[in-house]
Amino acid sequence: MTVIRIEGEAPVVEVVLDRPDRKNAVTLDMWREIPRVIAKLGSQADIRAIILRGAGGNFCAGADITEFGQVRDTPEQVHDYDEAVDVCCDAITAAPKPVIAAIDGFCVGGGCGLALACDFRIAAPGATIFIPASRLGIVYGLRETQNLLALVGLANAKRMLFAAERLDAETACSYGFLDEVAADPLAAARDFAGVMAARAPLSISGTKALLTGLVRSEWLQDEEGALTLIEAASQSQDYKEARAAFAEKREPVFKGQ
Repeated sequence: MTVIRIEGEAPVVEVVLDRPDRKNAVTLDMWREIPRVIAKLGSQADIRAIILRGAGGNFCAGADITEFGQVRDTPEQVHDYDEAVDVCCDAITAAPKPVIAAIDGFCVGGGCGLALACDFRIAAPGATIFIPASRLGIVYGLRETQNLLALVGLANAKRMLFAAERLDAETACSYGFLDEVAADPLAAARDFAGVMAARAPLSISGTKALLTGLVRSEWLQDEEGALTLIEAASQSQDYKEARAAFAEKREPVFKGQ
């Protein structure tokens, strides 16, 4: 049974976690499959934006704890499991397309990690945001913690991780975890994805890489890499098209070239 499926057509596609009977809890196999799916979509020029969502009324109930005894028990297994989670989160963050998490129902633990790796998070008013690591006796993953800190700041990150409280959507939004609360988060995500799909792909991918690198202090050591991205966009056909469209008072047609 396929538990990760792709819906929709270019320029906006949706990656759907499809285990509704388990509230879309993520297995080790899923952590390893998601990067392959994201990489494939990220390489397709006609795809301009990706929406990540869950099936059946929940975003994701986190890692499937029921399999921990088999896949996250020994020190070696813990290392391999956490590495798979970090690789998955990095794949979403590194995708050259903007990724929006459309959240309803539960967004818990590893589900929060998936949402944090996305560029934007839009949730329904009834969504529940919850990182139970301190209730489970585990330390939240490196990449997940890094992304959480970047979004909500030190005090709120500590509060969410230390207290492991269930947050409603409005509170999560006030912390900075969510970008928007919408009655229909999927519709809102589709609308916003459509806006970004009309913009210059190289501009978005380059800017996304720059912002991620700056947050992680990577570009402080790799200024040349940052300048390469800026130069590539400035020499692109899309940049020329944007200037021509501005002069002709029309909407530009971008091709990602």
